[in-house]
Amino acid sequence: MPTERELAATIDHAILKPELTRADVDAELDIAAEWGVFSVCVRPSDIPHAVARLDGTGVAVGTVIGFPHGTTSTAAKVAETRQAIADGASEVDMVVNIGALRSGFDDVVVEDIRAVVAAAEGRVTKVILETALLDDEHIERGSRLTVAGGAHFVKTSTGFAGGGATIPHVQLMRRTVGAGVEVKASGGVRSYADAIAMLEAGATRLGTSGSAVILGEARRIDAGDQATGAVDSSSY
Repeated sequence: MPTERELAATIDHAILKPELTRADVDAELDIAAEWGVFSVCVRPSDIPHAVARLDGTGVAVGTVIGFPHGTTSTAAKVAETRQAIADGASEVDMVVNIGALRSGFDDVVVEDIRAVVAAAEGRVTKVILETALLDDEHIERGSRLTVAGGAHFVKTSTGFAGGGATIPHVQLMRRTVGAGVEVKASGGVRSYADAIAMLEAGATRLGTSGSAVILGEARRIDAGDQATGAVDSSSY
């Protein structure tokens, strides 16, 4: 099993709910810094503040593009990506054009991905498929198109479509993309048991707002306690 530090290095702490106030965002940024996660994934308008507040902590700042529906134009996604990079984001998680993917418009999907990858200028780009809205054929094809578009990760979910990552979907994505592209499991990853299951299924990064719960359990295991996998809501 991974140690607390190893597990923290896989986590993108999600701070994306539209209703969050600045005080809420600050509390979540402080959780990310306290637990030493790999990065935060914040709303685009929060990037400059997050970069400033996390300065010196070693926690990277990422953001979302075309979120949560993926239906903005490619030009809009490119502009949003360029602004995000200018504001200090080091990674971007773009939502695929879900309708185009479901329609079989593969060229549209690939060009959308390629344009965002180019706008990110070498920064890590992740493609969110929104697997809750797709069947296995869509997921497999979307994963292949992610590879063709030059992105670094394929990702399961936004967390805003009524479903999240599942073991079979993560396994399917892992098989499809091969060794050259990574897999991010996001949506519904709330406990230590969830996190370990997703990593064992082939994910290399986890998107979650439950970092304190997950890493608190890992810390107890590191200290020799028995894992329970239970979620303690008081830790949020």
